[in-house]
Amino acid sequence: MSLTRRSLLVAGTVAAGASLVRPALAAPAASLSPQLLARAKAALNQHSGQIANRDVIAIADFSQPSRQPRFHLVDIASGRVSSHLVAHGRGSDPGHTGWLERFSNDFGSNATCSGTFRTDGYYMGAHGRSIRLSGLDPSNANAQGRGIVVHGAWYVSPAMARSPGILGRSEGCFALGSASLEEVMARLGPGHMIYADKVSA
Repeated sequence: MSLTRRSLLVAGTVAAGASLVRPALAAPAASLSPQLLARAKAALNQHSGQIANRDVIAIADFSQPSRQPRFHLVDIASGRVSSHLVAHGRGSDPGHTGWLERFSNDFGSNATCSGTFRTDGYYMGAHGRSIRLSGLDPSNANAQGRGIVVHGAWYVSPAMARSPGILGRSEGCFALGSASLEEVMARLGPGHMIYADKVSA
């Protein structure tokens, strides 16, 4: 009888544990701002003629500090979200606080620019395999000329996010850690959209 009671207790504990685990698995999706998601979907519709592949989009939420996974890959059909660390430009954070203070589209600003980007293709550059980008809005129209791309960077990693709690800075590019870059390369090939912005506190 004691074995039966114990087995029932264990089964109940496992079942309860399972119900607690499910929401935790969805936690990354909760970190994506609904307001920013709505803006991104509106941008996807606005630029539909220039975005050939609409199955997966990326949203960079620069409202969040660099230590937070704020580069979100969103599966449009299922709503599933995969979140990754991403650095912002040094011109957007002159004091290296980890918070993006301003966007800029200016040449020589070394800043992150906001708006809708289209992924244009892979290439091998100074940072290894990277993705070229075109800016589709007035706020990022100089992205291609400035060399704003998606690339990997040694200064982006979970270890750095934990301690010192701040990532390094790019020159305006979307700089990702090596593991994240692999997934982004696989899912965000040419003809996809990246939307970058921030929301008010």
